[in-house]
Amino acid sequence: MNQFLFSTSWWIPIYGLIGALLTLPWAMGLIRSTGPRPGAYLNLLATVIAFGHSLFVFQDIWNQEPQQLVITWFKAADLDLSFAIDLSPVSVGATVLIIGLSLLAQIYALGYMEKDWGLARFFSLMGFFEAALSGLAISDSLFLSYALLEVLTLSTYLLVGFWYAQPLVVTAARDAFLTKRVGDLLLLMGVVTLSTMAGSLNFSDLYEWAQTADLNPLTSSLLGLALIAGPAGKCAQFPLHMWLDEAMEGPNPASVMRNSMVVAGGAYLLFKLQPILALSPVALNALIVMGTVTAIGASLVSIAQIDIKRALSHSTSAYMGLVFLAVGLQQGGVALMLLLSHAIAKALLFMSAGSVIMTTQTQDLTEMGGLWSRMPATTSAFVVGAAGMVTLLPLGSFWAMLSWADGLVLVSPWVTFVLLLVNGLTALNLTRVFRLIFWGNPQQKTRRTPEVGWSMALPMVILTVVTLLVPVMLQQWYLLPGWESLNWFVMWLLVLSSVTGLSIGSTIYLHKAWSRSRILAWRFVQDLLGYDFYIDQVYRVTVIALVAGVSKISAWLDRYLVDGLVNLVGLATMLSGQSLKYSISGHSQGYVLTIVVGISLLGLLISWSLVMGHWSFVINHLSFVIRP
Repeated sequence: MNQFLFSTSWWIPIYGLIGALLTLPWAMGLIRSTGPRPGAYLNLLATVIAFGHSLFVFQDIWNQEPQQLVITWFKAADLDLSFAIDLSPVSVGATVLIIGLSLLAQIYALGYMEKDWGLARFFSLMGFFEAALSGLAISDSLFLSYALLEVLTLSTYLLVGFWYAQPLVVTAARDAFLTKRVGDLLLLMGVVTLSTMAGSLNFSDLYEWAQTADLNPLTSSLLGLALIAGPAGKCAQFPLHMWLDEAMEGPNPASVMRNSMVVAGGAYLLFKLQPILALSPVALNALIVMGTVTAIGASLVSIAQIDIKRALSHSTSAYMGLVFLAVGLQQGGVALMLLLSHAIAKALLFMSAGSVIMTTQTQDLTEMGGLWSRMPATTSAFVVGAAGMVTLLPLGSFWAMLSWADGLVLVSPWVTFVLLLVNGLTALNLTRVFRLIFWGNPQQKTRRTPEVGWSMALPMVILTVVTLLVPVMLQQWYLLPGWESLNWFVMWLLVLSSVTGLSIGSTIYLHKAWSRSRILAWRFVQDLLGYDFYIDQVYRVTVIALVAGVSKISAWLDRYLVDGLVNLVGLATMLSGQSLKYSISGHSQGYVLTIVVGISLLGLLISWSLVMGHWSFVINHLSFVIRP
């Protein structure tokens, strides 16, 4: 039985696709009499089957060697497009995490979207989401990974724009789609380039090619930057980071998956591209710069947000920036540990935030307060999720940060400074958000706020337990260092940064009557961070203005040159035709006369040219003969 489940592991992503397809009759409104919930249950059942299958395979994978399944899709001449499936502890473990979080998010959505008639449509989109993510986890082909990233881009567009009757939602979905398309287009250029250079797009073949590849610096740099662009768009990294903030307009269960697993999908692809990126020092330096700027910048921006989902989403960009920094420094193991600990903790934080939004009907932090005694399960989930995000012993992020900083504290001390700064700012932001939501006096919208129902509380409780058990899982996988090998200096630095952020976030003055400071200098800083360093305005006066200018020039050339020339030819044809029609008599003898005159004139012209040519030859010959 175990061997059968292992050999059919490639079916795991298909379960989500089947669930999405089974939900379509309700999603499209073909079945209305039963309401949308049966469609949601079918998709949920498919997710349960996929989770059970992946869990059995994960338990069995430790006793077997990693395997690769190759499915040939198209083969002609030298072109070989095949789907390679990688079955290893890392890939199958990522699949278990993806489907497990998807299962919890779908159970959570049953309560969050209980009264929404688009429930079946939402679950259908979640099925496509799950299929693409789980397929990306076990993919061993860059071609297949790129195709699945495109499915994720489309799914993100549809989920962000789920409530399409709201203009702001439509704008957010459009911006998220177009921003990702920029990165995907550059990634496609890199994929096509690799297919011509390496002859194969399977990662195992690409790794062998990378060991002996001899590329000139310009080619390797352009190839590396193109491969980085796609994950940068998915992970909301500078300068393609604006979409994640706007994407918070979508339903919160989708935000749970987007901020925990979708961004991790792009980072996971980047992790698998490490041997190819190592061919270009420029690409590695670009990763380091991009990750550092995003990690610090997004952490600063998050502390100035008054929208609960935006305050959490910017910290997602910051932690993905740390992952980019780890890959740029070729610390792949640290990147995977960061992705694991961040995904679980961030999913729990967004579930807690969604519960608050569900009961208060607002996302404005200045309208909240005093919820800790009214919503104990939600409060506990937020506290545990926040602790899992920062370096508090012994939770998961602590060990990931410690293993990273321990190896670089003497080699690259500036990396340790970045980790301490981002960790401290994250602790400050989460403490600030906790005080505004759960602490203090109740506001008008929080005086009568009961705890959420079981369908929302159960996933939060399960994920709270899982977050607390992350260190145990890391210990089972032999990823934790022994106590005798700990660098106590680095450990206390990390703990001190968390305590410092917690202390500042607990003592700063948070007045809810006004959201902007009355002190001019602080107001400038607050606006600078609150508006994301005015990146949106910078884009408007640079990139958008440039594209608009080029578009106007192109439109003018098309209208007055291209269309003008075509219209001129057409007008000349019309005028000549109109003028010639008056010379037509309708008598056949006139037509014959015209033909005879034309042929005669043509014959005279030819004869004249022949005679003149003959006489010129004779004159030249005579002059040659009589020449003394």
